[in-house]
Order: sequence, then C-alpha cells, then structure tokens
Amino acid sequence: MQIDPQLKKQQTGSDTTVLPLRPASQVMQLERLGSFHQSRLSFMRTLVRRMTSENWQISSPIFDLDEQGYGTVVYQVEAKYGTFSFVLFSHYLDPENRNDRVIANQWDLTMALCEGTVDAEQLEFLRLNVPKQEAGRVDSRVLVLSRANRSERTFDYVVNELTHGRQPNVDVIAEVGYLYRTTAAYGSGKLGMADWEKVRTKHRDFARPFAAEMFTCFMLRHFSMQQADYLAAQRAPKIAQTLHEDIKRYIGIGNSTGLGMAPFLINHPLLINQWVEMRETALATVVAAGESGVDEATLAELAIATQRVIQHLGEIITADERQNNSNVLVREELQTLHLWLQDQGAVVAANHFAWADLIHYAEKHWLIETQEVINTLLIELYPQLVDGLEEQMGVEESQQITPEMSVAQLLQIIEDKYDWALAIDFSRYESMGVFWYRSEEKMEPRLGQTNIDLGMEKEMPLDIGRRVRECYDCGSDYNQRFPHQNVAHFIVQNPNYSGTVARIQTMAEKHYGEIRGNLVDIGVLPIHLLRCKLSFFGVSKFDPRSRLWVRNTMFQGAPLISDFGKPFVDDWQFPIKPILTTR
Repeated sequence: MQIDPQLKKQQTGSDTTVLPLRPASQVMQLERLGSFHQSRLSFMRTLVRRMTSENWQISSPIFDLDEQGYGTVVYQVEAKYGTFSFVLFSHYLDPENRNDRVIANQWDLTMALCEGTVDAEQLEFLRLNVPKQEAGRVDSRVLVLSRANRSERTFDYVVNELTHGRQPNVDVIAEVGYLYRTTAAYGSGKLGMADWEKVRTKHRDFARPFAAEMFTCFMLRHFSMQQADYLAAQRAPKIAQTLHEDIKRYIGIGNSTGLGMAPFLINHPLLINQWVEMRETALATVVAAGESGVDEATLAELAIATQRVIQHLGEIITADERQNNSNVLVREELQTLHLWLQDQGAVVAANHFAWADLIHYAEKHWLIETQEVINTLLIELYPQLVDGLEEQMGVEESQQITPEMSVAQLLQIIEDKYDWALAIDFSRYESMGVFWYRSEEKMEPRLGQTNIDLGMEKEMPLDIGRRVRECYDCGSDYNQRFPHQNVAHFIVQNPNYSGTVARIQTMAEKHYGEIRGNLVDIGVLPIHLLRCKLSFFGVSKFDPRSRLWVRNTMFQGAPLISDFGKPFVDDWQFPIKPILTTR
C-alpha cells in the first residue's frame, strides 16, 4: 500500500481548515447507505454514555418470579432528570406458539417503560394489557411497549452450565450472541402511549430520537442475564455460578428487521437528512482536525482499532454468501491497512500524513464497505470533537408547500436536486418492476411484482423518483402553456401532485434527505435501507437472511448497570469475544 502524503494538500491547499461535506450524490447511494456501521452518534452509544456518566440508579423493588422464571419484575429507574419504571412480565410460551413475526400474539416476555413509579392499581392495569401488545391498550403514562422471545438453545445452554457450577463457553455464546431477541419496540403514541411531543418536552432523559426504545432493549438485555442467574440459583443453590461479568458485557439482544422499517426512511426525509448530515459533519470535522498531520500515537490507535474490526468481522456467523464474501474482502483490505500502519506509522506521521489521504486512497482502491468502516473508525478517534453533535440528531418532520414559487423555479429545483430521478428511464419494465404494499394478513410492508401480484391499487407511496419524474413532466407541460403562473395555480389544476411538490420544496435546502435510488426497480435491495437505519440505532453483526430482512445484535459489548458511575471507555463499537479474567 502506498499513499502520497501530499495528495490532500495538492487538492485543497495548505490553508484549508474545514473540508466540505461529502456530496449527496456519493453518500445517499443505496449501496453506500447499506454499508454504514454504528458510530459514536448512534442512539445506543449516546444512551450508554449518558447512563454511565450520569450514573443512573436502577433497582428492582419487585422481582417476583417463580422457580421456572415466570412472573413479574418492576425496575425503578432514577435517571438524571426523572424517575421511570420498567415493567416486565415473563410468561410460559408453548413452543408451538413461538413466532417472531408481527402477527404473533404470544411471547416469552412483554414489557412497558412507564413514567414515574407504578402503584398496585397501575401494575394490574399493565398486567391486563401489556401481554396483549397490539390487542391491548395503555395510557400516556407508558412511553414504550415491547416484547421478546427467548433464544432457547443458547439460553438453556447458559443456564445449564451455570447450574453445574461452570461458566458457559464463549464460543458457544458467540454463535448467537444473545439470550433473548426483541420482536418490536413501539412508542410515539401508538396504542395510547405518550406521543413523541410529550416525551421530548417532558422527559429530558429520553428527549433524543429512539432513546426510550433503545433503553427498553437495554433493560431487556439486563433482565435476560439476571433471569439466567436466577434460574441457575433456583436449580442448584449450593453450586450454581453467576455469569462472569466479561461474558455479560459480551451478551447482547437479538433483533430481526424486515421491510417494516424501510418506509420510515422514505417517510421521514428531514430526520434522515439530519442523521446523515451529523454523521458527515463528524467525519468532515475529523478530517479537518488531521489536516496539519496525524501523530504517531493516533495512527497506532487506528491500527489497534483496525485489528479489532478484523477480528469482529471474522467472528460474524452468517449463511448469506454475499455478506460472507464482503466480510472476507473487507478483512483483507483492513489487514493491508493494519500492516501498513504498523510498518510505516512513524514515517507517515513524520511526513505530515492527513486523514484525507487515507480516505482518498480507500475510495480509489477498496470496497465501499471498507471505506465506511474506515470513516467510522476515524470518527471514533476524536470523541472530544464529535460527541457534541449527538444533541443535534432530532428535527421536526414537516413538509410545506410554498405556493408563491413559480412553476419554472420548481422545475429548476427538480433539475438541480433530483437529477438522479430524471436520469431513470421509467419506460422500462425493470424500472417499475416492483411495488410496495402493506399485507393485511401479515400486517407488514411487502414487495409485489408489477402486473403479476395483486394489490397494485393499494401501492404505498415510496417510489419518490418516479413521482418526482411525473411531477416534472406534468409541470413542464403546464409551464409551457402557462409560463408565468406559480405553484398554487399548478396544484389547483393538479392536486395529486401536492404531496410531491411539498416534499421537493421542503427538501430543496437539505443535503441528504433523499435516497438516490429507484425503490421500485426490479433489482432493488431493501436490505440497504434496513442496514442504514439500524446503523443509526447502533446495532452490530449484520446477518442478512434475504434481500428483505436481516438479523442483528443490539448492545453486544456494552457496559452493564454495575458499570454505571465508574470510569468508562466507550470502545464497544465492534464487539469481540472476551478473554475471561478472574474476578
């Protein structure tokens, strides 16, 4: 590997202090979005940093489980700004009824995150409704409703080992990585819960996007290990062990994400813009910080982090050939980087090497996924520069029409901002080969094949490129006939385009809100959309099961409640199997 240390200065000049953000034409391509990994700005990471630094106090005033582990648990959470209750019901689940799909109606665990403390009357109300999930109703004291199923093989193995006085084999745990997997976490007003406006304004501890939902999954993780310890102690009180803390930190929460998550990215373009822009701002800030050169110690830190990613990717178990091949190639490319940093670090630092040199080399020679791993690692090196951006991850989602804008100006915006949509030939069958709809039977979004599958009349409006193209064609014709009229006149004559016009005008000033891909192309890979959103949540270990859904792991490697208030290094981004230490 050879990198010209002057490449950056030749391109931008030595006086450059702040690099521009990467263009949307590069960042918002589906394949690149599907190569994102969690970063310091991901919601699990920011939540853990907050809980740890603020030393949240979490106790269990009610821990009422029988010898089989079934019953009721209430955790009381004393956060910095308020008190909350995490209420959990553990049930017997007949194996024949075990189903991780949205259409399931029974689960091993059902949970609710509530504001304040829970008295006997409210607990009974929750006991009647929380286990029903969508079939029940809760009130606005509830912030999140969730459920989870046990990974029976791994859970039973861990409990059995502890019962016999042994620690479980980390290699066995690594095959799955969790004891429970969540199948949903509902918030923002669904089923009678508190809406986002209430959570954002009244409960400062959870005022960041998806913070309450992520906390619910964190508490599920905590209970899963507590229940394993409890059952082992019930079965063999004299010899049973409790899980080693290093193993506990390695255990995460499983999750399977399908097409249900994809519409969110399309329907919340302002929020997606904000997430991506903050991530890109973090990267640009880091690149600017390295403009005058990177010291040897920081290069050594990057070498260590790169080796960790290599091990992390090697520990991922997936049957997906495409993902497996990608992991192998990314590891090979990162190994090249790692060896180069080890061999040339001192020389490179002396030659005023800048991060832009590495980024440009990666973009020229390596896979997109390798490029985005490197970008993520660079962000990790400068927490003092990027962590403050976590407070800017939220935005109000509102799209408005500007009626006084001329139709000619609207057309110019489309040509400038949606050139990618105008470049798609929608006359080809392949360009309109699929359509999105919501299955009444499965209660989930689905992809149908155009003119073959039923339901086209119920198509979901996710084909932004096609709608913009149609709006542009109609607007061009209108502007030729009425060259001096404005958008208000156009909408009156063509009301079907009001939503598209509002979106175009709203997003005109934004960089990253629109995904630059044809989401109704016959070869579309929705898994890229899923991975993008999951990366901002903070998951790891992507295991695609098809092009339509992916398994992943949440909070693997994260600190424990017992770690709160202690010195903490936020380095659990790419979890690897622990080497056990004595307690």
